[in-house]
Amino acid sequence: MPIWGYSVKALDPERTVKCAGREMRISPKAATEICKAIKGMKLPEAKKLLEDVTEKKRSIPYRHYHKEVPHRGHQGFYAGRYPVKAAGKIHKLLEELEANAEYRGLDIEKVKIIHAVSQRGMKVKKYIPRAFGRASPSYNTLTHVELVGCETA
Repeated sequence: MPIWGYSVKALDPERTVKCAGREMRISPKAATEICKAIKGMKLPEAKKLLEDVTEKKRSIPYRHYHKEVPHRGHQGFYAGRYPVKAAGKIHKLLEELEANAEYRGLDIEKVKIIHAVSQRGMKVKKYIPRAFGRASPSYNTLTHVELVGCETA
């Protein structure tokens, strides 16, 4: 079993909470864009954004992976998408972060997301059958997501 760590260091243990989702079956590109969108938000605000994304009311701005991405008419950036599956999984992580904050005795309304990052995990290799008895490899990339929240004054 691997020993997982966090990519952020030097945190105040009294005011911060952490949670991580390891080897999740979501798109690494969608997870990266969602993490960029929710970083710096308060916890209830980020949860509301991801609920709106799953209902396709608000879109996530695609700032880095925006080639051939349609326009979605929101403030800030021209390209956007509705990554429903990734938004649902990261919403569950935000609920875990909220539960950790309650356990630590922090005020949920004041918890701000100071670190949200996604990284590519291992690849799962599968085979797709082709014509004439051949097969082609198909890879599925897993994703790690880390969230850290800090109670602001």
